[in-house]
Amino acid sequence: MAFANDTATFVLFCILLLCGFGGARDPFACDPNNATTANFPFCKVSTLVSDRVKDLLGRLTLQEKIRLLVNNAAAVPRLGIKGYEWWSEALHGVSNVGPGTKFGGAFPGATSFPQVITTAASFNATLWEAIGRVVSDEARAMYNGGAAGLTYWSPNVNIFRDPRWGRGQETPGEDPVLAGTYAASYVKGLQGNNGERLKVAACCKHFTAYDLDNWNGVDRFHFNAKVSKQDIKDTFNVPFKMCVKEGHVASVMCSYNQVNGVPTCADPNLLRKTVRGQWKLNGYIVSDCDSVGVYYNTQHYTSTPEEAAADAIKAGLDLDCGPFLAQHSEDAVKSGLLKEADVNSALANTLTVQMRLGMYDGQPSAQPFGNLGPKDVCTPSHQELALEAARQGIVLLKNRGASLPLSHRRHRTVAVIGPNSNVTVTMIGNYAGVACGYTSPLQGMGNYAKTIHQMGCEDVACADDKLFSGAIEAARQADATVLVMGLDQSIEAEFKDRTGLFLPGRQQDLVSKVSMASKGPTVLVLMSGGAIDVSFAKNDPRIAAIVWAGYPGQAGGAAIADVLYGTTNPEGKLPMTWYPQDYVSKLPMTDMAMRSSPKRNYPGRTYRFYEGPVVYPFGYGLSYTNFVEIIAGAPKAVAVPLDGRHHSGNTTVSGKGIKVNHAKCNKLSVGLQVDVKNTGSKDGTHTMLVFSTPPAGSWAPRKQLVAFTKVHVPARSQQRVGLNIHVCKFLSVVDRSGTRRIPIGVHDLHVGNVKHSVSLQASTFGVIKS
Repeated sequence: MAFANDTATFVLFCILLLCGFGGARDPFACDPNNATTANFPFCKVSTLVSDRVKDLLGRLTLQEKIRLLVNNAAAVPRLGIKGYEWWSEALHGVSNVGPGTKFGGAFPGATSFPQVITTAASFNATLWEAIGRVVSDEARAMYNGGAAGLTYWSPNVNIFRDPRWGRGQETPGEDPVLAGTYAASYVKGLQGNNGERLKVAACCKHFTAYDLDNWNGVDRFHFNAKVSKQDIKDTFNVPFKMCVKEGHVASVMCSYNQVNGVPTCADPNLLRKTVRGQWKLNGYIVSDCDSVGVYYNTQHYTSTPEEAAADAIKAGLDLDCGPFLAQHSEDAVKSGLLKEADVNSALANTLTVQMRLGMYDGQPSAQPFGNLGPKDVCTPSHQELALEAARQGIVLLKNRGASLPLSHRRHRTVAVIGPNSNVTVTMIGNYAGVACGYTSPLQGMGNYAKTIHQMGCEDVACADDKLFSGAIEAARQADATVLVMGLDQSIEAEFKDRTGLFLPGRQQDLVSKVSMASKGPTVLVLMSGGAIDVSFAKNDPRIAAIVWAGYPGQAGGAAIADVLYGTTNPEGKLPMTWYPQDYVSKLPMTDMAMRSSPKRNYPGRTYRFYEGPVVYPFGYGLSYTNFVEIIAGAPKAVAVPLDGRHHSGNTTVSGKGIKVNHAKCNKLSVGLQVDVKNTGSKDGTHTMLVFSTPPAGSWAPRKQLVAFTKVHVPARSQQRVGLNIHVCKFLSVVDRSGTRRIPIGVHDLHVGNVKHSVSLQASTFGVIKS
C-alpha cells in the first residue's frame, strides 16, 4: 500500500494500527492460522454449541477452570484461548466505567445517549430498541478494534422505589411494567435478532430489591432488604422476569444486598430456582463486583471463604466480578464443599455465551458485524438519534398562559442563568463514556437567540449569593430568562443517596429573585435523575414554565432549546412520582414495603400505592397542543377460561381471584380502540398511557400501568389507536402469599380523562362478550 502522496491516509493507518484496528482483530480463540489449535472440535462452527462447550470443558484442568470463573478470565495458551475481560458497561452508550473498554486512538469517544431515566420518559419502546442497536454497533466496532469487550453489564432495571436513591437516574423509573418493557426492548436492540447468535451480550441488574446506596449510615454492602413475598413478585422481580422471558437477555447480575437475610448471590431460590429454573435464563449469572467477597468479609454470612465460594456456585452463580472465586474455589473443591461438576456447570453457561458471540469462531472479520470499525462510531445518524431521544424525553411540567414556546420575533435576547446552564459532562449522568461532542444549554439557546450568560451559582451546591447580582441584572435586560438548575453527580450518584428533595443550597432563592426581576417570561429548566420538590415554582405566577430534562445526553442543550422555541413539541411523561419534601420524612429508605399502612403512618411508595399529595404525578407531561381521547371500542365483559385441569375451588378461584397459572392465558386480551384528537393548532405526538384500577381489595394497587404507545396527530385531526391488553400479564395482581391472580369483577381502564369498565368473569368457555 503506497502512502507517499497521502499523508492524512498514512497517519490514519498508523492510528488504526496502534489501536489494534489494522483491518481485523486477532481472534479470541480458534485462530485458523494456528494449526495446533484451529482443529480442536470446539473450534468447529458447524458443530452444536453445546457439543463445542462439552469438548472444551473436557480439555481444561481444574486450575484452568477456576481462573475462568472471574471477570478478568485468564488465558489458556495451550488451547489458543486468550484472556478476556468480561466487565464492560453500556447503560446509555458504550462506557469506560468497566475495565473492558478503553477510549483513545481510533475510538476517542462513543455516542452518549440521555441517561436512562430521561429516555424512559419517552415511553417509546421502538426508540429504546433503536438506541440498543446503535450502542451495539459501536460496541462491536470497538471490539473489532481491540478497544472493548462483547459482554455488557447493562441495563439497570431496578425499581426507582425511593426518590432519594442516587442511582435512580440509571433506571427506567418506578413502574414495573415500564421498567420491564424498557429492559426487553433495550436488550433486543443490544443483542440483535440473529437467533442464538449474539451481537453483544446484555445483562439485567441488580437482582433483586436493590435500591439503596448509602443513606443515614446504612450502605448497600450491609443492607438486608426485608421484603414480603407479595412485593417481590408484584414489584421488584417484574422487570427481571420480563427481561429474561421477553428480552431473552444473556445475563442477570445479582446484587450486594441481602434479601430476607440471604445474600442474593448466595440464594439458590433466587438464582437457580427462579432466574434459571422458572424463567429459563439462557445465559450466565454474574455477581455485582466483589459481591461474594462482600458477603464473606462484610456481611460475615459464612465462616470460611471456601464456604462462601461454594455457596455462590451452588446457588447458581456462574461468574464473579472480582477475584474471590479464583482465590477460593479450588480449595472449596479439594475440601469437598464443592464438586468439579458444579464448576463445570457454571463454566458451561459462560462459555456458551462466548460461543454465541462468535469468540470461538476464528477471525472476527469473517463473522457477522466483522466489518464494523471506527467509521461506525459517532456517525451523524447515531448522534441525531441521541438528539431525538433527548427531545422525546424532555417533560413540560408547567406552561402558564402558553408562555412556551418562545417566539423568534419577541424573544431575541435570552438570559441563560444557572449552575447547569453551560454544563457538558453533567448532561450524560453516570455510567457514561466519552461523548462524541456536546451541545450545552447555553450553546443550544445560542442557536435561536442572542444570549446573556450568568451562572448565578458557582455550582449546584449554590452555597452563597455572590453571583446573584449578575444573574438578576441579566434577567432585567433580556426578552426572556431561562434558568437551568437542578442536580448533578455531586448530589445524587452511586454511593450517594439524597437527604431531601428540595433544590440544593440557595438555588430556590436564586430562581425566585431572578423571576422577580425578569423583564420577560421566566422558564425553569431542571436537570436531575430524581424528583425535586419545586412546589414554590409550580405555584409562583412569575415563573411561566417548568421543564424537566433529566440528564439529556450529549445533545441535551440542543434538545432543550428545540423544545423551548417550539421546533419540538414536548411529548415526555414523568416515569416517577414527584413528591413534596415532607414525604421523605415519613418513611426511612430502609423500609421496603410498597403498600401504605395507616396503622403505622406509612404512606406507601410509587403511584401504585401512595395516596398522598404530589408535586407532579407519575405519567404527567404537557404538550403545546391539546389531545382528547375517546374510547371507540372495547368489550364490557371478558370471560377468563380455566385450563380444565383445576376445579373452581379455593386453589383456583380464591378471594375473588383466579390463579394465573390455572387460567388459559394464551392470547387472552382486552382489545381497545381509542380515537386521539388533536384539537390544537400545532402538530404533536401524543404519549398515551393506559391504567387499570382493579376491583377493590387488599391485594390491589390503586392503579397500574397496563399499556402505553405513541401516536403522531397533525393539528385539528384525529388518529385511531388499537391496543391489546394481555389479561394475565397486565390485569392480574399478587396476593399476600405471593400468588399472582386475576381479580374477578369490574376493572376500570383509564385513558387520559376517559374511563371504561370491563368485567372479568371465570368461565370454562372463555367467550368474550360485547
